[in-house]
Amino acid sequence: SCFTNQKAFTDHYLLLHISLSLSFSSAFLLFLVPNKSKRFRFFPLKFALQRARKIGMAEEETELSEEQRKEIAKWFLLNAPAGEIQYVAKDLKSVLNDDDVYNEAVSEAFPVYNKSHMICLEMPGRFGDVLVTSYGELQDNEYLDPKTAQVAIVDHVKQVCTEVRPATDEELPSPYIEEYRCALDIEMSKYVGEAYPKGFCSVYCTNGKDVEGPGSDFELVVVISAARLSPQNFCNGSWRSIWNIEFKDDIQILELKGKLQQVGAHYFEEGNVQLDARHECKDSTLFQSPDDSAVSIATIIRHHETEYLASLEASYLNLPDTTFKGSSQETSSYSNLIPMA
Repeated sequence: SCFTNQKAFTDHYLLLHISLSLSFSSAFLLFLVPNKSKRFRFFPLKFALQRARKIGMAEEETELSEEQRKEIAKWFLLNAPAGEIQYVAKDLKSVLNDDDVYNEAVSEAFPVYNKSHMICLEMPGRFGDVLVTSYGELQDNEYLDPKTAQVAIVDHVKQVCTEVRPATDEELPSPYIEEYRCALDIEMSKYVGEAYPKGFCSVYCTNGKDVEGPGSDFELVVVISAARLSPQNFCNGSWRSIWNIEFKDDIQILELKGKLQQVGAHYFEEGNVQLDARHECKDSTLFQSPDDSAVSIATIIRHHETEYLASLEASYLNLPDTTFKGSSQETSSYSNLIPMA
């Protein structure tokens, strides 16, 4: 919708959108774009914007407005694969040749991108790492790290943590909630450490953080973010999942809702192929002590994520014989793409 003339985009590229109805309710979104230069690019960005501008001028006899150019730039930024937004931004700055439009685009797009990709940043002062997520967002680019009770101040465009301050009592959950949150954080850290070599997780209280004891409901959310970036080998992969856990005191039940937000992989040697798979699931267990509840929740999450990844890999093995059959694109190089996530 950000393109006033959709032909300005599709006329220059061959974009193949293939949605596969799979048994585990996911979809593949593939971009097949000729690019034999082997340069590290999301796709040939300069030609895309220049083509869009030329077609717009030819048909409307006017140049695109600053607002239109900004929206087009934001589209490219927000759709950059995991770990590649800085490369896209570099090209955009060259193509736009307008610092005001560029600065507006990046200042609006980077915070959205960073939160949606749940990027992990190192906090200064050896406090560890913080996940940039909407669940930990406080205000003015401040993000809570529940594990260390620190608040990180983030520069979104540079993707760095510039300062750290202690969280206030008002920003932290009550001791009763913290007991459940901390126990779950420990169990999830064990699981993530085993399942995702370069993964991170955080556990936040999203509802009822001031509950002081039994008798009231509350909600925790588990966020898992993992990325394996290897641009020198023309491939990047990511895994992001969110688990909402409702602690229902009246019926002594925990209800889990999982969103495997995006399992992504990008292979861009001799072309561009992207995987974008999503999955949702539900489960439940008994409301127990903090430690017992944490073990039950971690076991459920491990089960669902392992099962989904196995289904995803099984379906992916059929791609060379189905989706890519008859394609001029080589398929032998894609056989190790999924493990990137």
